This record gives sequence, C-alpha cells and structure tokens, in this order.
Amino acid sequence: MMDQDKIIQFGDELYNALRGGHTIVPLTDRERDIQIADAYQISLRMLNRRVHDDGERIVGKKIGVTSKPVQEMLGVFQPDFGFLTDTMQYPDGAEIPIAGNLIAPRAEGEIAFRLKKDLVGPGVTEADVLDATESIVPCFEIVDSRIKDWKIKIQDTVADNASCGVYVLSEKEVDPRDYDLPGVRMKIYKNGEFHSEGLGSAVQGNPLTAVAWLANTLGEFGIPFKAGEVILSGSLAPLIPVVAGDEVSLEIEGIGGCSCKFV
Repeated sequence: MMDQDKIIQFGDELYNALRGGHTIVPLTDRERDIQIADAYQISLRMLNRRVHDDGERIVGKKIGVTSKPVQEMLGVFQPDFGFLTDTMQYPDGAEIPIAGNLIAPRAEGEIAFRLKKDLVGPGVTEADVLDATESIVPCFEIVDSRIKDWKIKIQDTVADNASCGVYVLSEKEVDPRDYDLPGVRMKIYKNGEFHSEGLGSAVQGNPLTAVAWLANTLGEFGIPFKAGEVILSGSLAPLIPVVAGDEVSLEIEGIGGCSCKFV
C-alpha cells in the first residue's frame, strides 16, 4: 500500500489541477508500483476536498472505459470507476463552459440509471440492478483528464475520478424493463452531422452487467449505491473531442435523446 503522505500529495495535486484548470504528470510515471487500490485512495482524497472544502454533494457513481472503441482510444483495457457530484450535472440542452471548467473534454453517449433502492456489493447481479432501477436516461458524459495529454494508465484514471468532467441528463426517463438494453441503438451527432453509433451491448455486453460490476467493485471498498443516485454505465461509441462552439446530440431509438453545446 502506498504511503499515506503520498496519497494525500497526489490527491491534492489532482484537486488543485481540477480547480486550476491545468494538468499534471502521470502518476504512473512517478510511482511505478502504484496499485489500483492506491489510486482509489488518491481519488477519495480528491473527492473529500471537493465535498469538505467546496460543499459538493455526491449524487452518483460512474463506470468508464467499458467499450472496446474507448479502450483502444485511451490505451486502457479495463474499466475505471468514480463519483458524481451535484456540481457536475447539467440539464438537457445546456451550454457548458470550457474555459475555467474543463481542460481537454471529450463527449461520450451513455445510458444512465436512476436508482430507487440501495445496492450493496459484492454479489450484485444484473437482475438486482434491474430491480433497483427506477428509470434509465439518455446521457452525455463529458470526460476530462487532469493527467497531461491524456497519457493515462488505469491507475491514473482511477486516481483522477475516472477522468470525469461533467454530465448531461435527458428530460426523458423510461422504465428499463420495457427495453432490450443490449439491443438499443444510439446515434450521435456533432454539429448537426452524424458522427457515430453504438449498441447497448458495447458496454460489457449489457449496461446491466456494467452497473452490476461497478456495484460489486465499489462494494469491495465499502461504498454502496444509494437510492436516488444516478449511475453512468459507460460509453456506447467512441469518444468525441469537443471545443468551444461545438454542439453534440444523441438519440436512442425508441427512448429519446439529449444534447449540449460548448461555449
């Protein structure tokens, strides 16, 4: 296990990078033996600064790097996990400022789960996830990295709160029991032109599988899913780099869509 002083140092570095809008040298370049458990403790230090120093509230969790296209883009070949706070959420159609808010944003289309029951791993199944879900919601997650040039390994992104920036939730919420989640098709557009598409099966074969994995992974650290939380289940298609002036939208066939613009 990494020395506690080093965990605090790295967590504070990432917090300061978030607040200052700058990047830091990859942690894995400085600590060759860093483990995922160490990275998670670093992320908690960063999160605790946001909660205790800035008054943010935890409102959900996220899983990332679940699909092959995203893994290949980032060079990270296993999922990461992090936390969502109230200041990270934007409404459908929002204008999202980049300057002073994001560093190197990339948009990804996802399915979010809104929970009506607590879920505590380990031992959570896909059936448990479905039973605990109030609704699913079309979603954009805007990932961002405090690690220089997105030169990340799994330990870097876990430490950096799973490279999470902000997220956008649709106003459309539906009952997941009415849909074949692996078979749902999402189409994504950038500046009005078709960009990419993907199926629900891109996310570990089934978004329910991804959410169960996350519940069980966080359960090993003593972190539950709580009723009312939003869980982001991972990207269905490749990430889309965005800059000020860009607008992205998505549509999930038979469910609905959402959009946002960067300013």
